[in-house]
Amino acid sequence: MVDINTGQSKEPLLPIHEEATTTNNTSSVLKAIIANKYIQIASGPLACALIYLFVNGPSSSRNMLAVLAWVFLWWLTEAVPMAVTSMSPLFLFPLFGVSSADSVAKTYMDDVISLVLGSFILALAIEHYNIHKRLALNITTLFCGDPLNPSLLLLGICGTTAFVSMWMHNTAAALMMVPVATGILQRLPDGSHVSGNNTDVQRFCKAVILGVIYATAIGGMSTLTGTGVNLILVGMWQSYFPQEAPISFSSWFMFGFPFAIILFFVLWIVLCLLYCSKSMGKSLSAYLDRSHLKRELELLGPMDFAEKMILTIFGGLIVLWMTRSITNDVPGWGALFHNNVGDGTVSVMMATLLFIIPNKKNNGEKLMDWNKCKKLPWNVVLLLGAGFAIADGVRTSGLADELSDCLGFLKTAPYIAIAPLACLVSATITEFTSNNSTTTLVVPLLIELARSMGVHPLLLMVPGAIGAQFAFLLPTSTPSNVVGFATGHVTIKDMIKVGLPLKVAGVALITLLMPTLGAYVFGTDKIV
Repeated sequence: MVDINTGQSKEPLLPIHEEATTTNNTSSVLKAIIANKYIQIASGPLACALIYLFVNGPSSSRNMLAVLAWVFLWWLTEAVPMAVTSMSPLFLFPLFGVSSADSVAKTYMDDVISLVLGSFILALAIEHYNIHKRLALNITTLFCGDPLNPSLLLLGICGTTAFVSMWMHNTAAALMMVPVATGILQRLPDGSHVSGNNTDVQRFCKAVILGVIYATAIGGMSTLTGTGVNLILVGMWQSYFPQEAPISFSSWFMFGFPFAIILFFVLWIVLCLLYCSKSMGKSLSAYLDRSHLKRELELLGPMDFAEKMILTIFGGLIVLWMTRSITNDVPGWGALFHNNVGDGTVSVMMATLLFIIPNKKNNGEKLMDWNKCKKLPWNVVLLLGAGFAIADGVRTSGLADELSDCLGFLKTAPYIAIAPLACLVSATITEFTSNNSTTTLVVPLLIELARSMGVHPLLLMVPGAIGAQFAFLLPTSTPSNVVGFATGHVTIKDMIKVGLPLKVAGVALITLLMPTLGAYVFGTDKIV
């Protein structure tokens, strides 16, 4: 097209509506890319390809690093569902020559996975029959005195949450207890106006929600079944050191329970100092007292046969866990079976009883049926399996030897500082990725580092695993935090205000307990 004034050719201008259409199309494409997470999806294979093409080193460790980058980027960005990402080692490991299809598949099912499956089935039974709610209301009523003492009530709610979290996964405990906590808080007036008594209401709501999500994490630290991190640690210990005595439920409890109890009371004290005032009892007493809780408890009716039987099975399971292997000098009942049984054996056995014993409600109906088990969190099971597969791949590929140099600064640290530094490394990383992912990445490195330093591996492994559970600062650090944050009662500032001193206290506690109680329970003063 030629301009008649200048004689020069020029491009025709698009009509305004065509320009708008082009802009809208571009905007739609960008929105589609964002909505479908194409960038996040591409990030994993792209990082894998870059490492495969440009990183020097042994091919086996390079390939494992490439696969690791793919898996962790998908975990971090949630490009695809976490359960799907957790299955990716099943095809990535054979394709990249990390391990055979049979070898990687076998890591997805062991005694630890059996332990998780049995525990989850029992947790579903407890949830189905509202036992968790009955327990929470009973204990909370016990602490709700007259006159109302907010500090004691907060202790009751947090204590109940920590107790529940001891016996089931943190996320499941949070999903159960946050509705119970918000049900109590719903009786309070709207605290959105920062004036008068409503200020106390706001502060108490913050304290309760923060107490529940952090008590969930702390309670899970005390038992093997409380969190996937502890199970990953046990699985890695068995995988790397099959000749050593396994970490049993009772041995972990001897260390984890005292640690959790102390950290729990630190949490309670911090919450009371920050959020509970002297006038708060008067502000809340008009809306929250023992009669309210008793009324809700009465609505549940008396405990029936099914609830009693489930509690009996659950109590029996705990006793069997605690007594299967007691000490080296005092063998547990597992010795009767030549120690061929594991905690998973017991967990599945007791869960099986739920499908045999009738509930005495409807003719022919058992305590549990498989339809009720459709809510089983298979994503957690697959995530644990992926963790074991990655740990095995990191070890066999030689990548652990390469990456352990990154933590080489620990070699020059004083003996007393080894445990807290390992804990601090995990506690920092875990704020930006999941607890299980942090454990899966860090613990194998700590194992190789312990070998090169000539110290007991558990001296680094236990602080590393516990530090991975100190996800206290950000809502996205762990699903439990997300559940509490979604209530709208707390902000990131509130989480940092409570989480930071809690994290510092946890690292300090590891410093004190690992050389003392840890040496007694795990024998960390010896060389493996």
